[in-house]
Parts: sequence; C-alpha cells; structure tokens
Amino acid sequence: MSPQGSASPLAPADTAGPAGADPRSHLLNDSTAEYYRRLVSEGVGRVARTVAGTSRPFTGVTPGELAPLVDGIDLDRPLGDPAAALDELERVYLRDAVYFHHPRYLAHLNCPVVLPALLGEAVLSAVNSSLDTWDQSAGGTLMERRLIDWTAARIGLGRAADGVFTSGGTQSNLQALLLAREEALRLLRKNSPTPPPVSEMLPKLRVLTSEAGHFSVLKAAKLLGLEPGSVISVPCDGDRRMRADHLARELRRCREEGLTVMAVSATAGTTDFGSIDPLPEIAELCQEAGTWFHVDAAYGCGLLASTTRRHLLKGIERADSVTVDYHKSFFQPVSSSAVLVRDGATLRHATYHADYLNPARSAEKRIPNQVDKSLQTTRRFDALKLWLTLRIMGADAVGALFDQVVDLAADTWRILEEDPRFTVVTRPALSTLVFRYSPGADAGGADETAVDLANLHAREALAASGEAVVAGTVVDGRHHLKFTLLNPETTTDDIRAVLDLIAGHAQEHLASSAARRSGSPAA
Repeated sequence: MSPQGSASPLAPADTAGPAGADPRSHLLNDSTAEYYRRLVSEGVGRVARTVAGTSRPFTGVTPGELAPLVDGIDLDRPLGDPAAALDELERVYLRDAVYFHHPRYLAHLNCPVVLPALLGEAVLSAVNSSLDTWDQSAGGTLMERRLIDWTAARIGLGRAADGVFTSGGTQSNLQALLLAREEALRLLRKNSPTPPPVSEMLPKLRVLTSEAGHFSVLKAAKLLGLEPGSVISVPCDGDRRMRADHLARELRRCREEGLTVMAVSATAGTTDFGSIDPLPEIAELCQEAGTWFHVDAAYGCGLLASTTRRHLLKGIERADSVTVDYHKSFFQPVSSSAVLVRDGATLRHATYHADYLNPARSAEKRIPNQVDKSLQTTRRFDALKLWLTLRIMGADAVGALFDQVVDLAADTWRILEEDPRFTVVTRPALSTLVFRYSPGADAGGADETAVDLANLHAREALAASGEAVVAGTVVDGRHHLKFTLLNPETTTDDIRAVLDLIAGHAQEHLASSAARRSGSPAA
C-alpha cells in the first residue's frame, strides 16, 4: 500500500491518498478513462506474468490451506490502493488458480481461450451492455442475432431457425426442454375434444435420453415440474452411444401405456466419452413418433467449424433444438453458449412482456428485444467474444484447433491400448478418454476394490503434486480416470509423462496397502 499522503501510481488522479478518493472517481467515464487504462493494464500485466511463469497447472493447494487466507480478509476495510489489492489477489487467487492453458491440465471440459475472445471480454465488460432490450444494447442485439443465424446455418436448421445466447449448456438444455414441454402440452390440448388440466397432463410426460447423457436433463425435468422418474434412461452400445433399437422400444412402450414422450434428448459429445449418438436414426424415430428432437451438442459443437469432421454431426440438422457451448470447443471464455431452435416461433413459450421493459407494443413495432427469447433478463454481451474470434481468426482456424485435440485423443487411445498398465473403455469420437490403471498380474493379488482405491489415490496424489490434473468418473461400478483433451499445446510426450506419474502413484498405493495387510514393517 502506498504511504498515507502519497499518491499511488494506480490511484485516481484526484486523490491524495488511499482514503481520500471521491467514490465517483472509481466510475468509468470521460474523466477516468486514463485511470481505467492504467488500472486494467496493470491487472492484465500481472495475469500475463503469471501465465508466462506457470510451470504447473495447479499448485496442489487444499481448501484447508487457502480458506483461512480468504476468510481472514476484512471486506469492510478497503485497501484503497489498487496495487495492494492486486498484491492480495495474487495471494488468494492468481497464485493457486487452476490454469487451463497448461498442457498438463487434462481434467474437465475447460479450454484454453483464444486471444481475440479475451479482447472481446475486455470490451464487453467495460461497455457493460445488457442484451435484454434494444435500448440497452443496440448494435450488440444485432450482432448476437447475426451469430445465432450463423450458427443455425452451420447446423442446417433452416430459414425459420432462431435462438439466443445462454449462460451454458445446463440453461440451454432447460430452455429446450421447456419449449418441448409447452409444445407437447399444446398438441395434447389441440388433439383432445375435452383437454384435461395441466395437472393431469404433466404426470404423463416423459423425456428419453442416453444413459451417458448429461445430468442437466434430470435437473431440467425437476425444474419443469415433471414427475420423479419422468426421465427414462436409454441403454448405450459398447461405444457409449444411445441404442436406436432400445429407443424405438421405449417410444413404443410409452405410447402403449398412454404416456407422452415430450422430447428425446440425444447427445453429440457426452461428457465422459465424447460419444455421439446416432443422430439420423434418432431423428427418424422422433419424426415417426411426432416427438421433439433435442441435441445436446455442448461439447461436440466444435465440429461445426471443422473442415474435416463436420460429417460426424450428420442428422443434427433435423433437430428441433440444439445446445451449443462455444466455451468448450470454440475456445471461448466462460460464458459463451446458445440454444438454437428449428422453428423460431416456439421461443414464444419463454416470452413475457413487462410495461417497464419490453411492452407488447415493442414487438408490434418489430423492435428486437432479446429478452423476448431468453430465460434471463439482464444478460452480458457474451456474443462479442465469438464475434471478434470469427472476425480475427475465422471459423476454419477454430475448427483446426479442435481437430488438433481430436487427433491427439486418437494418438492417446493408441498409447493407452499399447500400455499394459492401463485399460481404456472406448475409442474416442472426440477428445475424451476414460481409462483405468489395471496392473493385472503385477498387482500382487490386489482385487478390483483395491485397484479402485489405487485409481482414486493416483488422481488425488497427482493433483496434490500440481504436476498434472486429470478427472475421474465411475464406469460399470468401477472408478476410472479421464483425460479431457482441449489444449492443442498438449503433446503425446505430456500424455506419456502423466501416465507414468499416474502409474507410479497407483503402484505406490497398492504396495503400501499390501504391506499394511501383511503387517510388514514397510507399512
């Protein structure tokens, strides 16, 4: 902190010390523009130095170590000096953050971000447009709509398509299923001579989805007032893709039992396996059954920009709704997502008019208020990040980055297949691999439960060391490890090194457990 009475180099121009600033000097306006530039430049500089000096994806800090530092900060006693606040920020956040840009971060669907998107983030947060109404966003509204049209065209949804940006895949899936529910209820009322009340129709609604699908489908069903058990899990094949024959069987069973399947939710890129359900076959079954066809492409949407793998999404163009997460496979900062629909008119189910915000007369005058389509009201101009990415890099460059990580996953699968220490569940369609340390005859008699514990220990020990971060999951009742490869800078040398670290931690755990069981002094 600067000494009392001396001006900090980052302080507002009109203050003589940390406690002397006029609160208005912290607002962005014409008189503080230079202060804003210096302040942000210093913050960006510190992040840049941290990123440049990062040698590990994680420090291994534990909640017990970091929580006292955060809890010890008195938020009612401001530091006054921005430099001091940034020093504190380094101690409680920047130093121990998990850095997704590091090539040995291999855990979740978190991507390193492209620089044009970071430029967009800086601009949108300063201007602070709210994308709910035209009179708060003007050009931002039109730019978001243009990107929705661009994405819908890439999917192939047709001229009547529309959509809106969302906070992420969970919100997109929720909104898609809301529209599906309302359309199902509308058709039930239309086709019934004496429409029953909604309270009688809701318990008979069902959603069919893959057993490898995302949990947000279950969450959405609960939020939408559906009955427990309304989401029916459809079995998968050996590649963890929804089985179309089982889906046909469930559609037939529901019809025979007087149940209404309001939606089939297919997945184009499951979280664990990156598997892509057989979209053409599912689309055909949905068309025959008159059922809403939703595709959760939160992960696989990067294929829309690929010049070599777009065919993997064949059938997505027949969807009634599609979820995309640009902040996964388009290398955008969180949040940057959207929900797209084949028939833009169905977005009316999310429309409410308020006289103080978006009165009905605005729609009559064709004023483009995005809140008319969204579950959110106040909403950031997250579309700007993708806009600048496309205008600076272009879609082909984004697709090439995603192709690189899919290629890396294929190479990693071959490495795992050839390594006797590991078993891999399935060949990847995208960039995730689920595998298990399985020492076999070298395990010293360890049973599957002991190997489970060894896999759990290996993941935790690796994270504690900070040398790499991998994910974990359960497959067929057994603990597995998972690589989620979204960094084009990761190499097969990184993969081999991390596999050696995993095996070392697992072997050490098994040896220690065996020694304890035998009562050896080595325990």
